[in-house]
Amino acid sequence: MSLHSIDFYYDFGSPNAYLAWKALQGTISRTGLAVNMKPVLIGGIFKTTGNSPPWQSAANIKSKLSYMEIEIKRFITEHHLTKFKFNKFFPINTLLAMRGAIVSQELGIHNAYISSVFKSIWENNEDISNRENLMKLLNDDGIDGCKILKATNNREIKEKLKKLTGEAIKRGVFGLPTFFWKDEIYFGKECISQIEISITGENK
Repeated sequence: MSLHSIDFYYDFGSPNAYLAWKALQGTISRTGLAVNMKPVLIGGIFKTTGNSPPWQSAANIKSKLSYMEIEIKRFITEHHLTKFKFNKFFPINTLLAMRGAIVSQELGIHNAYISSVFKSIWENNEDISNRENLMKLLNDDGIDGCKILKATNNREIKEKLKKLTGEAIKRGVFGLPTFFWKDEIYFGKECISQIEISITGENK
């Protein structure tokens, strides 16, 4: 059993959530960190908190947009995430995929589901907002796409996603990816290294 665990709030539509998830695999292997994945709707978070996506808030600030590109490239280089491609369908409607994430948790296949969907969006440039296409992509990765997507119509699944999104907002989440370690909030993919340094220090 892991001595350390974090909560990871994510939405598939966030490129930074994908990059964080990929980089986090190294931290997991080095520290034994346990990760509690928390699927949420980033649109709901933005609407409630009054926040907006980075690309939108920086739309008229060319220097900021340029720096954001530089920062992502640095992160990709540092963590060897060379498969990343910015999705041509961005911004992406992830409602169906996020409900599917809830279903996958209940079926005990969340890790496989996350891997499949993140890969489809941020490595293979796929449109996962299309129900038929998402089903095919899941099936291609050995996941029963029909079973997953059929269950997304269940009221309980929809309510659980809303509840998790509300939980995130109550905990102070305003954007993604967001982590909680020892009940402290960490925002942004760069925080992974901070968390790992703290864990490593405690393990000495």
